[in-house]
Amino acid sequence: MGSLLSVCDIKEEVEYIIDLAGQIKEGKKEQRPLEGKTLAMIFQKSSTRTRVSFDVGMYQLGGRAIFLSSNDLQMGRGEPISDTARVLSRFVDGIMIRAIEHDDVIELAKYSDVPVISGLTNLEHPCQALADMLTIKEHFGSFENKKICFVGDGNNVCNSLLLIAPLLGMDMSVTCPEGYEPKEEIVNQALKYADEKNTEITITDDINVALENVDVVYTDVWVSMGDEAEKAQREIDLMPYQVNRELMDLANDEAVFMHCLPAVRGQEVSAEVIDGPQSVVYDQAENRLHAQKAVLYHYMKD
Repeated sequence: MGSLLSVCDIKEEVEYIIDLAGQIKEGKKEQRPLEGKTLAMIFQKSSTRTRVSFDVGMYQLGGRAIFLSSNDLQMGRGEPISDTARVLSRFVDGIMIRAIEHDDVIELAKYSDVPVISGLTNLEHPCQALADMLTIKEHFGSFENKKICFVGDGNNVCNSLLLIAPLLGMDMSVTCPEGYEPKEEIVNQALKYADEKNTEITITDDINVALENVDVVYTDVWVSMGDEAEKAQREIDLMPYQVNRELMDLANDEAVFMHCLPAVRGQEVSAEVIDGPQSVVYDQAENRLHAQKAVLYHYMKD
């Protein structure tokens, strides 16, 4: 059965899932493979793209999705995650959870008898990374000799990109101020993948070094849900890492700009860049649907 809690869980299947997403997008796979199946969607955090893409994805694949906020579940009133997992497994064919703590998702999967799919945690965002890689493949044709640079706060999205890029043969750099680096355990795992695939991982506070020979410039919000108390300090620390015209000019001429959205124009990215010709953020957002459908197909189809 298996579950998708981390990019590491699909180390061997990552190219297959991305190719599957492309085939589904092009209408080359069976149209309703999840007929009669139900996905429970647990949301501890609000969402636009994750909620709509999974809901619509299940519908288009022939199944149905049930939205469950923390207020809708006894888990929100203290029921153990293990009990929630055991009960939901008797009702549904899969569980997607958008959680705060990564450990909660691990526990949910431990006690679930159906696949669990992470829709985001404080550590990773694997489904976002799959959609991002589908977008890169569509734009450039392949991952060969391509390099992605993540600029700003080394957060959960950055962590998943660090893991998936080397698995697909891409180099990756991260540029951020001191104290905003991605998780050490994620970097160490990414370096192992890079060694296996003969690719490079670079973590630096030097923007010029990080942007050298870059094909994809990626950023995310500086103040994620849960970080609101640090807003003022984060804006000060991260302003030198705003993706603006000058920063984009450090990348390759044909480089594209990516952002997982929602974006705050004038903070992590200038309006000139995100609304400009190099931006592929809406292709990226659309591909959440196709990547999600590929994940659902892979984990829930008999």
